[in-house]
Amino acid sequence: MSEQKRIKVIKKGQRRQKAVMEKPHSTRETAREMVKTVTNWVSEFQQKRRTETAAAMESLLSESPRPNEI
Repeated sequence: MSEQKRIKVIKKGQRRQKAVMEKPHSTRETAREMVKTVTNWVSEFQQKRRTETAAAMESLLSESPRPNEI
């Protein structure tokens, strides 16, 4: 028990100063990030849908037609 963890106390005034020092993102950067995220979601959705559609079409078309269905 010789090793004791230190606890650092941060007062309210110190916490606010640290937050102010950080550079906020510009509105343009934020908008770009949002567009990039939504674009990625759409492309992932489309890719998932394509693979599901391809698998469904393959399962439907791979069976040989029955004589009474011709």
